[in-house]
Amino acid sequence: MDKYNDRETIQKTTFWSTFFDKTKDGKSIFSYRMKRWILVISFHLFFFLSFFIDLQMLEGSLSGSRFLGFHMIDPFVTIQVFLSTYHLPINMIIGTVTILILYLLVGGRSYCAWVCPYGILSEIGEKWHNTLVSKKIIKERKFDHRVRHIFWAIFLALSFVSGYLVFETFNVVGIMSRMIVYGWSVAFIWVVVVFAMEVFFSRRAWCTYICPVGTTYGYLGKASALRIEWNDNCDHCMVCHDVCFENQVLEITKAKYDKQREEKNIKKEYITGADCTLCARCIDVCHADALKFGFRLKGLV
Repeated sequence: MDKYNDRETIQKTTFWSTFFDKTKDGKSIFSYRMKRWILVISFHLFFFLSFFIDLQMLEGSLSGSRFLGFHMIDPFVTIQVFLSTYHLPINMIIGTVTILILYLLVGGRSYCAWVCPYGILSEIGEKWHNTLVSKKIIKERKFDHRVRHIFWAIFLALSFVSGYLVFETFNVVGIMSRMIVYGWSVAFIWVVVVFAMEVFFSRRAWCTYICPVGTTYGYLGKASALRIEWNDNCDHCMVCHDVCFENQVLEITKAKYDKQREEKNIKKEYITGADCTLCARCIDVCHADALKFGFRLKGLV
């Protein structure tokens, strides 16, 4: 994309061109979307190789794994296990604490953009959905994003009542992760159903409204050190809102807040919304260079 000269955006250009950005001097570089896809594919390639050739680097799946011998457990799985069994093995506690510390540093819901394999599939579905909407074949449907907290509570309540990890039956992330490592299962049909829902009904519905895994990481988001940083180069063109599927986190980019910032002499702010996935799509399209990654603890380093 050439955001500086042509004001190209993710929605207004070809899908494959979004994997490259042009700098101000015309050089092509990898976009953040390309970097994210490379990282996600690399993670799951390591999972695959560790199982098939006993690489012993990254073993297991996203629900529970070991990296060079260190346990890592998805926090939502841990909560489900505790509610359903009233017991936590020491390895689960260690693995969960490791993950919590990691995501407190690198950003809560960054898991959704930089690790989750369904995120890649969902981005493809998003492009198809936007194309169908632009051609007026389907309607754009949006709901209150806060419904995700209700789903989060429901799935935990089901674990508590049933003594079973109910969500793992429906978890498209876990299904895909296990399929990549261990091979095909009939459960992938459910992934196809969810994908079709996002293409034909509501853009990125699973990530935005349902997935309790992302919601759990989002609860860490407010406190996490790595965030998107806004500066006053912003001309309030609102392109970042167009490309962000959680655009409620970008409220501070609206012009209506300028007067408050002028009164307090604020030149920079961190986007601290819990729903931000740090996908950096806003950075990829910002022609004013008003958005970038920032580390909130850098003043202490």
